[in-house]
Amino acid sequence: MLELTQRIDGSTQAEVYDTLTLPYELRIRGRLKAVTDNGRDVGLFLDRGPVLRHGDLLQASSGEVIRICAADEPVTTAFIEGGLPLGRLCYHLGNRHVSLAIGADADGRHWVRFPPDHVLEELAVLLGATLSHHEAPFDPESGAYAHAGREHSHGHSHGHGHDHSHDDDHNHAH
Repeated sequence: MLELTQRIDGSTQAEVYDTLTLPYELRIRGRLKAVTDNGRDVGLFLDRGPVLRHGDLLQASSGEVIRICAADEPVTTAFIEGGLPLGRLCYHLGNRHVSLAIGADADGRHWVRFPPDHVLEELAVLLGATLSHHEAPFDPESGAYAHAGREHSHGHSHGHGHDHSHDDDHNHAH
């Protein structure tokens, strides 16, 4: 079994030995036994936290490089007009703490993709979206606070003290 222990920079020129196609629910795990697309047994022994993204590269302790692929899985894609309608839909869905993928198709139609859920689907329709139920890769936004996510990874210092409270005792009335 190949032991995948290290994430490597995607810009690195590395020969890819095999691919590993996983649904989102397995790409969020740091420990996992799986089988590559060519039938090789692998074990993931990675740091917790960063989600494996489509195209990410992992290196085995023996040196082989494996490319991660996002599997097709059941999703709901809500097509909606850009601008305020898109922002409103993202706000209301995000307020329900659901993972969202956001994009536009080749025709320029804006969409929000999420796991199938009849309550979220009803909300999307109420906000003006047209729904499509299908299978597609689900690779949601990593979020503003993702330290290792490609979209927002950066490090910096604010250069000022923080003397305010970061009290997590807040109420979410639903």
